[in-house]
Amino acid sequence: MSKMYYAENPDAVHDVQQLRVKLLSQDFTFWTDSGVFAKKMIDFGSQVLLNNLDFRAGEKVLDVGCGYGPLGIALAKVQGVLPTMVDVNLRALDLARKNADLNGVKASIFQSDGYDQVTDCFDHIISNPPIRAGKQVVHRIIIESIDHLNPNGTFTIVIQKKQGAPSAKAKMEDVFGNVTTLRKEKGYYILQSIKDESC
Repeated sequence: MSKMYYAENPDAVHDVQQLRVKLLSQDFTFWTDSGVFAKKMIDFGSQVLLNNLDFRAGEKVLDVGCGYGPLGIALAKVQGVLPTMVDVNLRALDLARKNADLNGVKASIFQSDGYDQVTDCFDHIISNPPIRAGKQVVHRIIIESIDHLNPNGTFTIVIQKKQGAPSAKAKMEDVFGNVTTLRKEKGYYILQSIKDESC
């Protein structure tokens, strides 16, 4: 069985391509490749997530499972956030670094299995999690997020109803004591929790 996009070293044959897309009403160009998530287009879930985020310039944002970087790069360029982007997939991270340069964005981009290598605290954490990696992985991204948020920081996730949105919502309520559904669109849920204690 070939290694999936959530593997450290995907073994799919390289097929490097360029995407030209509009995100948050701005034009972007991204390098993509086989072995990374959504290589042919920016997936609908990521687009819905982006369209429901309203951050302030200078805020620190962590993108967990960044893939080739569209979320963090778009938020940095349009909203002026300071992005940190992590993924377990080395091929995706190499693309994310190239894409940050290509789009004129400065970002901290490094390998981390979830939060294993993350030492800072952030104003916001976002994720379009690797659903195919399993519920345990998705819930770990939720559970451990609270340890890396500043007071009043937000954790925001996109997940389809049929792929576990109800259980993710319940887990966020359990971890944070609150959860809000910011948006429902074509089966995708944008869920957000707010941390009310110190990092």
